[in-house]
Amino acid sequence: MTAPARTRTSAELIRAEEPVLAHNYHPLPVVVARAEGTWVEDVEGKRYLDMLAGYSALNFGHRHPALVEAAHRQLDQLTLTSRAFHNDRLAEFAERLGELTGLDMVLPMNTGAEAVESGIKVARKWAYDVKGVPADRATIVVAAENFHGRTTTIVSFSTDETARAGFGPFTPGFRIVPYNDLAALEEAVDETTAAVLIEPIQGEAGVVIPDEGYLAGVRELTRRKGCLFIADEIQSGLGRTGRTLAVEHEDVVPDVLLLGKALGGGIVPVSAVVARREVLGVLHPGEHGSTFGGNPLAAAVGTAVVGLLETGEFQRRAADLGVVLRDGLTELVGRGVLGFRSRGLWAGVDVDPAIGTGREISERLMREGVLVKDTHGSTIRLAPPLTITAEELRSALAALEKVLV
Repeated sequence: MTAPARTRTSAELIRAEEPVLAHNYHPLPVVVARAEGTWVEDVEGKRYLDMLAGYSALNFGHRHPALVEAAHRQLDQLTLTSRAFHNDRLAEFAERLGELTGLDMVLPMNTGAEAVESGIKVARKWAYDVKGVPADRATIVVAAENFHGRTTTIVSFSTDETARAGFGPFTPGFRIVPYNDLAALEEAVDETTAAVLIEPIQGEAGVVIPDEGYLAGVRELTRRKGCLFIADEIQSGLGRTGRTLAVEHEDVVPDVLLLGKALGGGIVPVSAVVARREVLGVLHPGEHGSTFGGNPLAAAVGTAVVGLLETGEFQRRAADLGVVLRDGLTELVGRGVLGFRSRGLWAGVDVDPAIGTGREISERLMREGVLVKDTHGSTIRLAPPLTITAEELRSALAALEKVLV
């Protein structure tokens, strides 16, 4: 009888990746094998509290029962037709997503970067067909320190040299202004401007929250100047900040909304451009597409995600537990934490560099059974699943206090 194959250890699996995987990531040395809710387990059986939630892709936790059930049910029926044919799940997904966001039409895609690329194309087409910008002259204004993805076009307007260096020549047509600066935005927008593309909260930059009135000011400026307001809510949206969308904190409705990550429930990649009818209506057959965009499996899971958000439960949880997070971090200021920014269950925490880099703090927390991710310098990000309990959240904060020595 052949002996069963031996399960490789975490160390062996990490070593096995080295020669066969591109080195475009530097993950923490933990190998996750199982997960449920807010907890993950490595191949040796050690459990960790997930305080990252897949950069908000896991807003509803790992393997949420309603989402897993929707995926299982759809797997038994139909998974893919391509958009050469209709499928029986797509209409409901688009209808309910439009109702949730207060917009009219949906362009389904797969990844967040695809949603951003699609939003750029739609804005340019709108500028030529509706606004009357001369051919190939359209510009889009973006914010410094942005993170919208890593395609060649998107890194063309990044200010992060790690994302840009070695990948030129870059795509023209973008103007970069400081974030949270309405005067600079006013100066940059002119008759060629198709859109202003911003994150309502800059996640990769360290959960940077603009001043109150900034988003409303962007909305007023774009309306007055006759260009589109594109809000990238791929990380900030779908409950993370205590509202369905981060722009709702200022009662703002953009012309174009970019969604992803949590829209797939941590099960399948699902993204979408959601917009006013007169904006998405500029697209005609053959001008844009995606073989997998809007596939029935994605639509089924996405519809189940919308169903969870329609109750308002997760938005309320993020708002209520966000107070616990904020209060806990406030107590750590001056005790290893220099400062932090938080909204709902999302925080960027600036650790005293004398204590360690963000990577070092993340590794120390990993050893305490808590998973987070660093960003620039000594900043770490906290973005737990919205299913986390107050007790679990306090235990994570206690672990952070312990490693800040």
